Amino acid sequence: MAHKNKRSWLDGPEIPAEFDDDPSNPGRWPGDKMGLPQSGAGAMASVGRRAMAVLIDWVFCWFIASFVVRFTDALGSVSTVTLLLWMLLGVVGGWLFARTPGMMFLRMGVARVDVGGTRVGLWRAAVRTLLTAFVLPAALVDQDGRGMHDRATGTAVIMA
Repeated sequence: MAHKNKRSWLDGPEIPAEFDDDPSNPGRWPGDKMGLPQSGAGAMASVGRRAMAVLIDWVFCWFIASFVVRFTDALGSVSTVTLLLWMLLGVVGGWLFARTPGMMFLRMGVARVDVGGTRVGLWRAAVRTLLTAFVLPAALVDQDGRGMHDRATGTAVIMA
C-alpha cells in the first residue's frame, strides 16, 4: 500500500517557498504567492531552462578561455580562465543588463522580487554569481523553483 505523503531521497529536500505562509498549501503555480503571472513575461523560468542558460554561458566562456590560453598562461589553465570569465560574465551581466547571454538567448532575466521594478545591483549580482559557482545553492530549489542563491539575494529568474 503506497502512502500519498511518502517521500524518498530522490524527491530532494522539501523547502517551503519564501512567500508561503502555509508550506502545506503552496501557490497554484511557481511564483503565484510572489505575485508573478502563471505564464508569459514575468513568470518564473523553469529550472531546466535556467540550467540551459548556465550551460550556454559556460560554453561561451570556455570558447573564449581556450583562445586566451593559447597566448598566455598568466591566468592559469583553460578551466580556471573559464570559471573566471563565467563569474565576470555573471556579475557584469546581472548588474548592468539583469541577464547573461545565455539568459538573453533563452528570453529570461533576473528580477528583484523583494522590491519590484528595482535594478538587481552590483552586490546582488556578485552574490548570486558566487553562490551559483558553488552549484549547491542553485541546485536546491524551493516550491517556487527559486534557488537558494536567488532567495539569499531577493531575486528570481523570470521570463522576459
